[in-house]
Formats: sequence, C-alpha cells, structure tokens
Amino acid sequence: MAVNYNKLWKLMIDKSINKTELTHLAGISTNAMAKLGRNEDVRVNVLEKLCTTLDCKLDDIVEFVSDSETSPKKEKTTGR
Repeated sequence: MAVNYNKLWKLMIDKSINKTELTHLAGISTNAMAKLGRNEDVRVNVLEKLCTTLDCKLDDIVEFVSDSETSPKKEKTTGR
C-alpha cells in the first residue's frame, strides 16, 4: 500500500496557499514537505498539523493506493 497526496495539492490550490506558506503555517519542516512532494511516508503528527491548519480531515489530504497502481509497468524483453 502506498500513499498519494494529490488531494492535498488540490486542497491547497482551492485555498490559494503554496507549499512554503503551508510549511510555515502548519509548523512542519521543509523535509516533511519534500517527503509529501515525493509521496513518501511522513509522521502522523505532520498530517495532524496539516489537517488542523487546513481545517480538514485526514481523508481530505491522503489517499491510499495499491502498489500495482503506483509502480510503472515493466516491458517484457526478449533474450537476444
């Protein structure tokens, strides 16, 4: 299972807030924001701070997707 934060980016656009502003308002590190940008796991307290700042619920900013949806399909190669 992998995480996807596309909902967060959409919510930020709707609220006219950029990553730098959200980082300062929520009191999260730039490293945490970078991890979010790469769809990597972050600590729950980071997500809690984001939800509090954006006045939303966890499922408004995070989506869990199966690994098969996130990994690129491999092409079959011939043994030549």
